Amino acid sequence: MQNFYKKTGLNLYVWLAFFILPFYFISQYSKLWTMVTGIIIILVFFVCYLLAFITKGWQVYMWIGLLIAISITMTIAYDYAYFSLFLAFFIGNIKNKAGFFTLYSVNLGASFLTINYGFINQSSMLVSQFPFVFISLMASILLPISTYNKNKTEQLEGQLENANKRLDDLVKMEERQRIARDLHDTLGQKLSLIGLKTDLAKRLLRNNPDQAEVELNDLRQTASTALKEVREMVTTMRGTQLVDELFRAEQILKAASIEFELEGNPKLQDTSQLNENVIGMCLKEAVTNVVKHSQATVCTIIIKETQSDNILTVRDNGVGLERTRNKDRRGTGILGMKERLEFVNGCLDLRPGADKTGTQLVIQVPKLTRKPMKEDTT
Repeated sequence: MQNFYKKTGLNLYVWLAFFILPFYFISQYSKLWTMVTGIIIILVFFVCYLLAFITKGWQVYMWIGLLIAISITMTIAYDYAYFSLFLAFFIGNIKNKAGFFTLYSVNLGASFLTINYGFINQSSMLVSQFPFVFISLMASILLPISTYNKNKTEQLEGQLENANKRLDDLVKMEERQRIARDLHDTLGQKLSLIGLKTDLAKRLLRNNPDQAEVELNDLRQTASTALKEVREMVTTMRGTQLVDELFRAEQILKAASIEFELEGNPKLQDTSQLNENVIGMCLKEAVTNVVKHSQATVCTIIIKETQSDNILTVRDNGVGLERTRNKDRRGTGILGMKERLEFVNGCLDLRPGADKTGTQLVIQVPKLTRKPMKEDTT
């Protein structure tokens, strides 16, 4: 039954109603042999329908062909024109394009011809069911196309998600390699020089103290130069700008049909690149939580600045903390944000929103980290 639900989108109770309907229709006949024959045909139909679900390859087309033949027989012999609905649900899940359009055309053509045949022969039962027969025919036209397009969309979305993940992995790998090259080029030669000068100064320390002092001064200067180059390299590394992260957050929220509201100036003043990076990463995680767990319709991002801190608030009007905590899905993301904030002496506060509806997450980060003291070169 789970396979039925996955492929058709219909739950077990709807399938039971569909299953009982043809038996109820056959029960209206008065002749025993007519009822028995009809029940046998119905049972054969459902057995073939089940086999079509559990088999693969060419066997699927064989069973569907037999199902179409049974549908034609039931329409002509018993004026029951609704087996085409079962076939419409199934055919929409055929992944092969040629196979889908072939079966779709055959089922639709068979349904149209057999129904018209019944009307031409003026079948009283079929004529009396005209509104329902018309709805069934329209469903046979629209359902397979709708289901096929939905499955194709889901397949393309899955492929796009996998491609994005691979792209992210490649970008991260390239970034690691770039950082490794920069560190090697910046520090490799100077660390080797520091090692050589240390050995030389050690040897000269007893026999020639004056020359040893010269080498130690050179050693100190080399270390200072290396430290300066590392700081410059870290400063010029690409970081996360809050403005860019807000733009991405707005796109994600709009894609999830959540209204985006922004209060405050996203261009932070007197804030180090590292601290802004941390704020941007926390904002990304907070917005992801809103989209995944909050069931909100509005998400408001508020940016405030004090003399010493930047305060970022992410507020939604969703289901609130209690229901999301029961799902136990936010824990890892919140923990990751706390770890990042602790690194820059920041803090995080998670609380219910105004009027105890929704959730409010407050991130507080210092504007500037302590600058390193200048080296004493005297």
